[in-house]
Amino acid sequence: MLWLITKYAITAGLVVLISEVAKRSDRLGGLIAALPLVTVLVLVWMKFEGQSQLKIANHAWYTFWYVVPTLPMFILFPFLYQRLGFWLTLAASCATTMLVFTGWAALLKRFGIHLL
Repeated sequence: MLWLITKYAITAGLVVLISEVAKRSDRLGGLIAALPLVTVLVLVWMKFEGQSQLKIANHAWYTFWYVVPTLPMFILFPFLYQRLGFWLTLAASCATTMLVFTGWAALLKRFGIHLL
């Protein structure tokens, strides 16, 4: 139980740290948020918990393929935000991400990579 609480505290602390840095510097906050810190933490947690090399490697492999369809959101969000407001832009960005992901998964399936 202590291990689970430690994982939560470190992971949550990282999110809070990034949001605090972003308040002071858009660029530095964006840079830190763009780093795969959560993925690195997950890989470390998996290693500490005794997961196999295959399981850890698969996690990194699939993370790469899941990140790609999220990238258009980061271009769409700033463009729409000034026109639609925060909540509508967030909803449109999430919907776009789901649509892009669906198309991405269908494309990758043709190459033997199954995301769904």
